[in-house]
Amino acid sequence: MSKQRAGAWLLGIGAILLALCFIGGKVGIVFALLLALMLTGIPVSIALGLTVLMFMYLLTHVPVEAVALKLFSGIEKFEIMAIPLFILAGNFLTHGGVAKRMIKFATSLIGHWHGGLALAGIIACAMFALVCGSSVATVVAIGSIILPAMVKQGYPKRFGAGVIITAGSLGILMLPSIPKVIYAISTNTSIGALFLAGLFPGILLTVMLCTTTWVLAKKNGYPRMRKASWGERLKAFKESVWGLMLVVIIIGGITKGIFTPTEAAAMSAVYAFLISVFVYKDMPLKKTPEVLKKSASLSAMLLYIITNAVLFSFLMAHENIPQAMADWILAKDLGQAGFLFFTNILLLLAGNVMEPSSIILVMAPILHPAAIRLGIDAVHFGIMIDANMEVGLCHPPVGLNLYVASGISKMSISELTVAVMPWLLTMLVFLVIVTYWPGLSLWLPKAMGLM
Repeated sequence: MSKQRAGAWLLGIGAILLALCFIGGKVGIVFALLLALMLTGIPVSIALGLTVLMFMYLLTHVPVEAVALKLFSGIEKFEIMAIPLFILAGNFLTHGGVAKRMIKFATSLIGHWHGGLALAGIIACAMFALVCGSSVATVVAIGSIILPAMVKQGYPKRFGAGVIITAGSLGILMLPSIPKVIYAISTNTSIGALFLAGLFPGILLTVMLCTTTWVLAKKNGYPRMRKASWGERLKAFKESVWGLMLVVIIIGGITKGIFTPTEAAAMSAVYAFLISVFVYKDMPLKKTPEVLKKSASLSAMLLYIITNAVLFSFLMAHENIPQAMADWILAKDLGQAGFLFFTNILLLLAGNVMEPSSIILVMAPILHPAAIRLGIDAVHFGIMIDANMEVGLCHPPVGLNLYVASGISKMSISELTVAVMPWLLTMLVFLVIVTYWPGLSLWLPKAMGLM
């Protein structure tokens, strides 16, 4: 890019940010500051913190003590403990041989269909997502096994990568999910209800992704596997049942009131450790410190983002921004359908520049009050946001699943962007269904007495 063109871009962006400040008042200044900092390449978490500090020191009279107190009290919530515990459980499951047994079980069920190994990869991702709660962990655990096997069987690498990238996103929609915990903390919504609310949408998306895969595989004549006998299927199920039992523990414990979702996360971590080390024995005991260190590192990163986002939420609440935004949205008389459409567009755009945790922490406190005043259920709204985050994980420039799959497949991001398109379009159709069919999300938590 020439100097003249770069200068023109800078002038244009500066003019937009200044216009945002003048037109939007305090709301405009806050978001102009945030956008300006993000455009410099500063990580979102640091940009959030700097926005708060700059605004408070220059434009308000909030005592420094109040900011410091909010830093500690904002993350002093029992529910936040679920995040590092689910990360730890996911890492134990990834290293403990759970994924390969789930793949073997899924292959025994549908490996003889057109594109059988690809379909087995999607089903295995769905099963792993039921017990994991992390999209990246799902892509790593399943993709690192299934993708080389697909290439060996004669599938194009591009096809296999497209399947794994999108199926891996099920990790944040099915039962336990770190983005759901973050949304629940941001909006004071029931974590247990959110966990169960994602089950039926997750099953529907699994079916839709399988359908797209089957159609493409049949059209292109991709390989099929030998049909497994019922004895082989039973043997594969027995081998994978220890991992699948974690689903029963999570659902049963929460719905029966035996433990809270945070305690369920602790149970998941302990159970995952036991089956990885002492049942499947795929993870040696001496590797435990390494897994703990990796989990602590990822947890610290997420908690740092949450801390800065808590400060940002404090700023917005102090300046009455969520209520002002809700009043502005309601004044436009969009109605439920229009507001949900507007929210989807906003979240899809945000997915181009931010990762899911940051989007939820910034957007949920702003959009949630307007959704409630329009009569939209908070749990349904949370699942819709989750579905948007899934789409964001699968497209550039910050789609985490793309980068993970790139590391596994050794393909460029541009190649993977093209490869993922058929399944990404399927996910957009799914997003419309989830948005305008609240019963899909709400029936199960209501039936289980969590709403």
